[in-house]
Amino acid sequence: MVVQKFGGTSVADPDAVRRLIEIARGARARDGRGPVVVVSALSGVTDALLTIAAEAGASRTDAALAHAARLRERHVALARALASDGELAPLCVDLNAHFDELDAVVRALGVLREVSLRTLDVIAAMGELLSSRIVAAALAHAGLPGEWVDARRAIVTNDDHTRAAPLMRETTAALRAVATLLIEAGRVPVLGGFIGATADGHTTTLGRGGSDYSAAIVGAGIGAGEIQIWTDVDGMLTADPRIIPQPRLVPRLSYAEAAELAYFGAKVLHPSTIHPAVERNIPVRILNSRKPDGPGTLITAEPSPDGDELTAMAAKRDLTVVDITSSRMLMAYGFLRRVFEVFERFRTAVDVVTTSEVSVSVTVDDRRHLESIVEALSEFAQVSIEGEMALLCAVGERLRAEPAIAARVVRVLEEVPLRMISQAASRRNITVILRQADLPHAMHRLHEEFFA
Repeated sequence: MVVQKFGGTSVADPDAVRRLIEIARGARARDGRGPVVVVSALSGVTDALLTIAAEAGASRTDAALAHAARLRERHVALARALASDGELAPLCVDLNAHFDELDAVVRALGVLREVSLRTLDVIAAMGELLSSRIVAAALAHAGLPGEWVDARRAIVTNDDHTRAAPLMRETTAALRAVATLLIEAGRVPVLGGFIGATADGHTTTLGRGGSDYSAAIVGAGIGAGEIQIWTDVDGMLTADPRIIPQPRLVPRLSYAEAAELAYFGAKVLHPSTIHPAVERNIPVRILNSRKPDGPGTLITAEPSPDGDELTAMAAKRDLTVVDITSSRMLMAYGFLRRVFEVFERFRTAVDVVTTSEVSVSVTVDDRRHLESIVEALSEFAQVSIEGEMALLCAVGERLRAEPAIAARVVRVLEEVPLRMISQAASRRNITVILRQADLPHAMHRLHEEFFA
């Protein structure tokens, strides 16, 4: 049994959904049951919904309703292209019910002039609710027994709206009561990714990119044999194709390597995705829905036995370096605790940390509370910040046993001004912080050295 997650580009238009259907048909033919299908919102829809929320909260009700009307037309047009006349009427009733709810929320926000995180989740969840209904109907029309599942009945989360975390025990019980029963009945469950609900039924979302996470949660909950992430690239690549014109495909890597790459900027995989898979030792495969016969990338507990010196590189842009220096000559006892308590207080994650006897430097990519963080840190330390920085991370299991590889990484970049250098305790990565303008040159140098 496999769980197949399809991203926004894989459900963007009728042709994309038809490819999805054939991929699901092939999985069912191989396995004899399922698969479970998890879908993202149609390409661009989540951004449009967030725009609608912002306009409604600013009391621009007419503009928000006009955006919603265009989304309604797009979804109904997609439904017409994929469902028969007999199936279309009930499907359109369902779609219109969701849009009527959206319109009602927009009008209410226009009066309140405030969008709470709870309300934002209600709006953002619409995209996956709509796409999953259409895909379920399209599967049924194509002769596969697709059955829509409201993900809010299957994924139980805490109440941390816009970035909710699953409650796995409750979620596993819910999935068995909903999805597993459908599988045993010979059906193909279809549910939207990214969304869930609290135990008392309030809609939540798992954060941007959370559809991958949903697929892993579902896979862990039903005991899937494999989790497949279908996207618009061939798999995990050795470098960002927007910077390196012809990166290589990584055929296989470990959970730990994938986690490092995802966290440090590899866009093909959501950073949280593999945690449920790791816990249940479920393989994750990344595949291209436009090239379904391609090998893709397989992620397993063990690394590739014949892996290269480095597995791949990842990068993050738009970072800020925060330098914090102790007001005393030597770092006082408790200084680091006070520093990180400030970041915790403002719920701002830190990517990279380096320390010396009297100072600590960190990088952040969330600037929303940066001014307040600097003010709080300045109560007990000297603080300076530097923007327009980037992170370049080289990942590979062989870094753990062969320290000369890390030395080569630094040596290759000797003509690039490096702001920070870090190697985590796992020793699976070496990370450098540099000016954003230097990132393309640095990545080209490393790719030529290790992957050419």
